[in-house]
Amino acid sequence: MQLLKNKIMEEGKVLPGNVLKVDSFLNHQIDPALMQAIGDEFAEKFGQSGLTKILTLESSGIAPSVMAGLKLGIPVVFARKCKSLTQNSALYSASVYSYTKQESNEISVSQAHISGDDTLLIIDDFLANGQAVLGLLDIAEQSGASVAGVGIVIEKGFQPGGDMLREKGCRVESLAIIESLENSRVTFKEAVNQ
Repeated sequence: MQLLKNKIMEEGKVLPGNVLKVDSFLNHQIDPALMQAIGDEFAEKFGQSGLTKILTLESSGIAPSVMAGLKLGIPVVFARKCKSLTQNSALYSASVYSYTKQESNEISVSQAHISGDDTLLIIDDFLANGQAVLGLLDIAEQSGASVAGVGIVIEKGFQPGGDMLREKGCRVESLAIIESLENSRVTFKEAVNQ
């Protein structure tokens, strides 16, 4: 997705440890027009998959998921990292390790919001080691829902997450795949989506 790649080149910052900082448009401050274009792109890629819901993780997956849900006309469910006072004990839960935060979180979704009748699209902002997506896949499996695919805004193609998910048979559609962040420079590679 050229619009996204242009935004990464213009505003993204490469930090030590192979971290790409995109907080000016994706995961702190949000560019609504870009999110709408991202949502449209996911809707185009997965629109014929019989989707009933989108499943994402708070908080950075919410904006692209809501835009895709709006375009597709389906609800968005997000896994919470912290339990709310309004959440009861009927939860699907999974443990997810965050590389950028260097911590594990227990994520959860109310059993009232996804079931075996659902066909899900999982959307997340970044794919690096694949831990967040694995947690969401675990929750989907617990619910009995089927997963049509995984939509990723930015994939770090030099880290193992994308290959691991594709080898498991997941359909992964990444809108921008980073080949390298060496020498503080972003280089992209062509899509390898299934």
